[in-house]
Amino acid sequence: MLPFQELYSLLEHNYEKFNRSNFIADDPISIPRKFTCKQDIEISGLFAAMLAWGQRKTIIAKCNELMQRFDQVPYDFILNHQDSDLKALLGFKHRTFNDTDLLYLVYFLNQFYQQHDSLELAFVGSDSIKIYNQKDRLEYFHNLMFSIPEAPNRTKKHISTPARKSACKRINMYLRWMVRQDNNGVDFGIWKHMRPADLICPCDVHVDRVARRLGLITRPQTDWQTAVELTAKLQELDPLDPVKYDFALFGLGVEERYS
Repeated sequence: MLPFQELYSLLEHNYEKFNRSNFIADDPISIPRKFTCKQDIEISGLFAAMLAWGQRKTIIAKCNELMQRFDQVPYDFILNHQDSDLKALLGFKHRTFNDTDLLYLVYFLNQFYQQHDSLELAFVGSDSIKIYNQKDRLEYFHNLMFSIPEAPNRTKKHISTPARKSACKRINMYLRWMVRQDNNGVDFGIWKHMRPADLICPCDVHVDRVARRLGLITRPQTDWQTAVELTAKLQELDPLDPVKYDFALFGLGVEERYS
């Protein structure tokens, strides 16, 4: 592992390098960036994170296709659609995610938004229950989403949970988008019940590879505990906003791949 100051300088430099608005166009965060309504951002961001699997160009194309099927008004579509409107969603597919999964998630979100104003409450709980531990929040979200008896078993694999020892890369990325806020305009910072200090670093292949090379990860496998280990190391560098270094690790990994 690099000496503290050298590691700090490396990650700070690359955080500043990659946390810029020109990062947005080639990243799935470009999908929720098309919207200004909070609920549109939450919904489009959730789908963009869930579908963030494979080549980024394909991910963005499929997300744009999905938003078109929602008539570019995802919140209004989910809250106010008629049964006949759901025909527009039939045939949607990205890798193993298909229209069965999509229709269930639309049903869940419809039920949820009829009772709540923000999807953040699906992680932190409502007035009767408050959840403060990030692991518990992700487990609560998963359990809530699949608490409806009609939930298809096949859809559960698309929403990770620490209970299955998953690193929960895509959900952690989604939470970074919703919770973090800085002056560079990439992340949204529209959720206020969670703090940036609560977040767990998304552990995708680029982040994982660079973090191991830098000695930030020692655990042999990549699972929930690996993401926690990495985040703990990043907290030594910035205890209030450790996940900002996701930009640095990811950017270094992409540059490494194409150099």
